[in-house]
Parts: sequence; C-alpha cells; structure tokens
Amino acid sequence: MAKSTVEKSSARLKTVLDVLAEGTWSEKSLNAGEILAEAIVRVPLDERESELLSGGIPRGHKSLTTETAKLVKAGWLVKGRSGWTITDDGLRATVAFAKPDEFASALAEGTPVPADTPLPTAPAKKAAARKPAAKKAPAAKAAAEKAPAAKAAPKKAAAPKAAPAVEKLDQPSAVAIAGDFNTILGAPEDWAPQYDEVQMKFNSRRKVWTLAATLPAGFYTYKIALNRSWDENYGAFGARDGANHELQHDGGKITFTYDHATRDIVTA
Repeated sequence: MAKSTVEKSSARLKTVLDVLAEGTWSEKSLNAGEILAEAIVRVPLDERESELLSGGIPRGHKSLTTETAKLVKAGWLVKGRSGWTITDDGLRATVAFAKPDEFASALAEGTPVPADTPLPTAPAKKAAARKPAAKKAPAAKAAAEKAPAAKAAPKKAAAPKAAPAVEKLDQPSAVAIAGDFNTILGAPEDWAPQYDEVQMKFNSRRKVWTLAATLPAGFYTYKIALNRSWDENYGAFGARDGANHELQHDGGKITFTYDHATRDIVTA
C-alpha cells in the first residue's frame, strides 16, 4: 500500500512537469490550481488520499502541493508571482527521466539532467489538407478575356469600428489576510478580518492588493476576507468559502498579492 502511494505521488509530480511542458507547446497558460487538478485527473487519488483534512483539502492534494517544492529545489520548476513556469532543465528532465521510476530516483538522489539532453519537441501537427484550385471552363475563360474590364466602384470610407466595451471590475472597499498569524502582524487576535493590521494596500496601477510582512519560520493557514468581515471570503485557488490557503515559510520577509479578478493570491 505504502509503495503504491509513493509511486502515485512520483507519477503525479512528473505529470506536473508534463502538463507545464504541454503548456509551452500549446502556449496555453494554466494557474497552479489547474496544473495540480490536471495531475490528479491523470493520476487519480486512492481512497486514503481522497480523505479530507481539517482545511477541507484532500490528503493527496495537500501532499502533492507540498511535494512540488522538490521540483523547485531540483531547478525544474519556478513558482513566481505570475504563476508556475517550467525551466529548460525541467523540460529536459521530462526527456531524460521519461519513466516514472527513473524520474522518482533522479528527484530523490538529486541526479542532474545530462547536459546533452535535448529539449522536447512539440507533437507534430497534421498539415491541413489543401484542395486543388478549381479550373475555369475554357468557355468561361474565353468570355472573360473578351469582356471589357469593369470600372471599379469608388471605395467608401470604412465606418470607424466601435471600441470594444471594457467591463469594469468593482474592487472591494477593503481586503484582509485573516489567518493564524494575525497576532504576529500586530492584530489583537487571529482570524479577525476587521483589524487595520491585516488590511492589504491597493495598487491602482496593477489593480492588485498587497501586504508585506516578516514572519518567523513555520506553517501558516489563512484566507482572504473582503470588507472587514467574513461575508465574502476566498480560499485556496480563489474558491469562495473555500479551503484555507497554506504557507510553509522559511522565515523572513514575504509579500502577499491578491488579484480580485481571479480571487486568488500569490506570495513572493
């Protein structure tokens, strides 16, 4: 049972890189939640991995989220402010360690990707079948040659195109990070979105909300709460009333950035 779980976990980690690699070919951008969800679709959770933890997240999902740190440490994955990105070494790793057991061993032992490993190539696209141009009937061609050239009608000025309507996103009046580290930020209590100490600042140019802090090393959980109450709140992957965000912090400065367009948050 334990061995099967380990094998599935390794296969999912490899799938995370595979999904990111496919994204580079298709130029389709996926956020972290979509990448993890696709990995779990391809390598489904077993009964034990499907058990929900206290935060409402399946055990296997939490494990996969935590273990992606191994990909970062190996230099195959970068978790940035704008999302997750596979590195060139990560792309080569999908070629050099194509089999799940090879991939797991290389990741566990810190085996570098061989320098001569080529970057993977995108799957060949089928060329669209071209239909031969239809030939004109001889009679039609002759008639066309005898007919006098028609004068071109004067061109009318094209009507100006209407500018596309831009939907305006109404921002909340306040955004707070409510979690188990609020007292560290100076608030009277944890999990309380009404205090000034946990409010984020709005960046009008980038249209995002940010909060910079210094936290001791540790494991933290939190959610985004709007307008100083719990009436509207967002958890992991921008889900309303969703599971808690989780943060394994090494200690030191950290910046939280919330985008109301996606209802999600990134840290840097």
